[in-house]
Amino acid sequence: MLQAGTKAPGFILNDKEGNPVSLADFAGKKVVLYFYPRDNTPGCTRQACAFRDAWPEYEGRGVAVIGVSKDSERSHRNFAEKQGLPFLLLADPALEAIQAYDVWKEKKLYGKVSMGVARTTYVIDENGMIEKVFEKAKPDTNAADVLAWLDGESQP
Repeated sequence: MLQAGTKAPGFILNDKEGNPVSLADFAGKKVVLYFYPRDNTPGCTRQACAFRDAWPEYEGRGVAVIGVSKDSERSHRNFAEKQGLPFLLLADPALEAIQAYDVWKEKKLYGKVSMGVARTTYVIDENGMIEKVFEKAKPDTNAADVLAWLDGESQP
């Protein structure tokens, strides 16, 4: 897991429309970069909808929100339309950013071991440095937890 105080790895990934998006595009702006396992699953939908519902607060603070999963551009487009998501979703089927941010992990579910994305959120400052890492982010509270941290409130 990458730690606060380290340089955020750069990336260029496609958004839901197939347009390339680079972390460098957000230089001078704070970024909330959240990695999630899969579009249209219960936890990921709750997490995305929480960021959607908090979007005016992020926008008011001048903070970009970007969700990344290994799903396709088409999957992201359908997910964003279905849930009314106003922020970027980036497709990473080759696991480039997912591996660079060290969120591709071994997971166990009902005794079955597989590899998958560990739900993790990074707050990246205006200079591209990681300010805060939310490991094992909780789908229902992640958006509010990040806002509270941005506002200087204590975090669990």
